[in-house]
Amino acid sequence: MHDFSIVLIWLRVWISMAQLQQGGPDEKEKTTALKDLLSRIDLDELMKKDEPPLEFPDTLEGFEYAFNEKGQLRHIKTGEPFVFNYREDLHRWNQKRYEALGEIITKFVYELLEEECHLKKVYIPVDAMESEPRSFIFMSEDAMTNPEKLMVLIHGSGVVRAGQWARRLIINEDLDSGTQIPYIKRAIEDGYGVIVLNPNENYIEIEKTKAQIHLSPDSSDEPAEKRERKEKIPKDTKKRRDFYEKYRNPQKEKEMIQLYIRENGSPEEHAVYVWDHFISQSAAENVFFVAHSYGGLAFVELMIQREAEVKDKVTAVALTDSVHNVWHQEAGKTIREWMRENCCNWVSSSEPLDASVESMLPDCPRVSAGTERHELTSWKSHASIFRFFAEALEAKRRSGKAAPTRRSQRIRYDEL
Repeated sequence: MHDFSIVLIWLRVWISMAQLQQGGPDEKEKTTALKDLLSRIDLDELMKKDEPPLEFPDTLEGFEYAFNEKGQLRHIKTGEPFVFNYREDLHRWNQKRYEALGEIITKFVYELLEEECHLKKVYIPVDAMESEPRSFIFMSEDAMTNPEKLMVLIHGSGVVRAGQWARRLIINEDLDSGTQIPYIKRAIEDGYGVIVLNPNENYIEIEKTKAQIHLSPDSSDEPAEKRERKEKIPKDTKKRRDFYEKYRNPQKEKEMIQLYIRENGSPEEHAVYVWDHFISQSAAENVFFVAHSYGGLAFVELMIQREAEVKDKVTAVALTDSVHNVWHQEAGKTIREWMRENCCNWVSSSEPLDASVESMLPDCPRVSAGTERHELTSWKSHASIFRFFAEALEAKRRSGKAAPTRRSQRIRYDEL
């Protein structure tokens, strides 16, 4: 509540100043004195007293959390789930703490992919110089050599990285629902090679130098007249303009520069790059995609750019609450027809798992993921997706053609 009290004090001060400015010479002198007093107050220091330093542990042990045998994140001492509001009335600090924990979770999942799933980390671009920004993907040992089946996993947008469906689920529920590990383990058991994409790792960040901080990024293009007007703005006016920002962001944080990764500067670029350098070069006759949320959009963009190759190599695609739009992405008629025959979108819905869900778009069939929560659709539908892939492969073997759509198959999974 201390921060709210500070706001009230400042409001009262400004009201008093406004009232004094409406009076005579004596009141104006008082206003000048009051302004002088305010100028001596260091707002940064005042606000910092109300917010703890933005310094957090860099390990799970430092946070005093660990994953139990059920894959649930629990406090080491109390056994309680993660608490977001660790400090009341300090939402910004709590959010920064949550983000710091999230970065640790990302590294933890990377370790699980290598140690528990036995995947290898492969850096990209494949021809990157030592000083060049790089990203990476994960692959099973047989990803490029498995002659029969290859599964490709693509997560959605945001803070998630390779191996994750939803950070929120990992922290608040468990590893099974929030990570791609159940898919990877099941795929390997069923004889698939596996490639895990990392579409949100588009750049690295480095701290700005002092010279870069003081240099305005637009100063070279800004008209001289406009720069002069800025320089003439009174200091008091600048202080008033900066007041809210100083209150909202009291602690000085590092200013960073983003260095984008060549040919991987967006999820769409990343999907095309991994296709060109790995998936299309693999020995597998049957490639299967699982793409969640924005990952579905990235897949459709891949198909637009590599239509013939995708049709030749991909047997089936499972989307989970995909945000693709065949109209906005300008997918052609032949792509839409292929998607109707070879794709299925498990969407968030109150309907039972695998129940048909109507769509306004002329693309792939949509069925219920058995949950109304977007972030849970991949987890809730994973068993159905593996059966969908098995059916597609069997149908292709029988007929030598693409598998029929789920809508035409009318197979009840509980009978299998």
